[in-house]
Amino acid sequence: MGSQEVSTVDWQGKHVTVAGLGVSGIPAARALHERGALVTVVNDGDDERARAQAAELEALGMTVRLGDGATLPPSTELVVTAPGWQPDKPLFLAAAEAGVPVWGDVELAWRLRGDNGRKAAPWLAVTGTNGKTTTVRMLASILEAAGLRTAAVGNIGVSLLDAVLGENEYDVLAVELSSYQLHWAPSLRAHSAAVLNLAPDHLDWHGSMEAYAADKGRVYEGNTVACVYNVADPATEDLVREADVEEGCRAIGFTLGAPGPSQLGVVDGILVDRAFVANRQKQAQELAEVTDVNPPAPHNIANALAAAALARAFGVEPAAVRDGLRAFRPDAHRIEHVADIGEVAYVDDSKATNTHATEASLAAYESIVWIAGGLAKGATFDELVTGAAKRLRGVVLMGADRALIHEALTRHAPEVPVVDLDRTDTGAMSEAVARAAELARPGDTVLLAPACASMDMFTNYNKRGEAFADAVRARADESA
Repeated sequence: MGSQEVSTVDWQGKHVTVAGLGVSGIPAARALHERGALVTVVNDGDDERARAQAAELEALGMTVRLGDGATLPPSTELVVTAPGWQPDKPLFLAAAEAGVPVWGDVELAWRLRGDNGRKAAPWLAVTGTNGKTTTVRMLASILEAAGLRTAAVGNIGVSLLDAVLGENEYDVLAVELSSYQLHWAPSLRAHSAAVLNLAPDHLDWHGSMEAYAADKGRVYEGNTVACVYNVADPATEDLVREADVEEGCRAIGFTLGAPGPSQLGVVDGILVDRAFVANRQKQAQELAEVTDVNPPAPHNIANALAAAALARAFGVEPAAVRDGLRAFRPDAHRIEHVADIGEVAYVDDSKATNTHATEASLAAYESIVWIAGGLAKGATFDELVTGAAKRLRGVVLMGADRALIHEALTRHAPEVPVVDLDRTDTGAMSEAVARAAELARPGDTVLLAPACASMDMFTNYNKRGEAFADAVRARADESA
């Protein structure tokens, strides 16, 4: 199916099973029911919230089975699943055996776009292990600066179904896609797409790094204009080579160095384009200054270049790239400067929940007191510590799996002082900030970049970041 074609399905009387009563499952069930499908919703959980949700759907005429997400209902012709449900669940094995297709919410949104009679907006898609949300929001800011009607949607929190079926009409959508979503989106064909980076993550879900990479690579399938890859991460370019794209689609690289032809990069503090110019062998188009990127950390500049590449692929003028980057404000807990106290900067990157994100965060500063630890999710830390050792003034560790980081520090940075907080209560953050302040010297950065998930101590990484910021501000008030 070509990238701009709209798929039409006659839903009337079609037996569809929706797997999961979540943020994607309920909108999917409603959309299908409204189109005449006979919808059965199955859900593993059977708690008070699920029963309330089930009652609402049953009142509309749908069937809901709680506490049994494993069995394929009879007569099922299609399964639409929440993205997080693992591929080896019995429900999907039964569907495969019966020859029943399985779609995710992204696939359903792709199939339903244009269903409301409006022109289907093309998708500019972004995936990768880290940086997806920031890049998609940068891209949306650039598209808005170009005067285009757009929205940042997908895995970013705004439902794609809501975007394609809602009241708003869009010229183009900036779409964040996770590996889970891509796994269940067989016919997705973006206008242009980017894979920002690849590092081991969610391997328990995918089964192997190869399967994880293959699902990420699906984002390039059928692209019409540009497949954007990371020059510093050859695995992303390999995925471009393996993709089956439309005739004339180009491979576009982004790099923190000087760009070659068909690349975007950085020259003397300027973001430049040698891909979407008349003579890419000899010409380069200035897009923005590094200082237009907020914050101008190396990995964030890479995000900006990827966003710029997708925008340029869509025909956006250079001035809009600059204006969009200037207008962009990062989300909370993503390299967020909290305060300066006694010539020491305090930075919250609680969103750095894996080693790949933390590596990028640590690379942004010269001299660091690092606050780390939490749930390791099976990660190892030797490579991370080896790369960051020369930048570390000291380290403060907390959380359930802090010993894994401590062991890596002992092996690869034995000279770096380490404070090991033997506690996992939420109040540990105040002590962590206090101990980090003791280690810091003027000109240093105290950086919360945990390299771990937060759930051993906090509800989520947002709460962890808020605890850090609260502790820093309390300290600032004391020193004022």
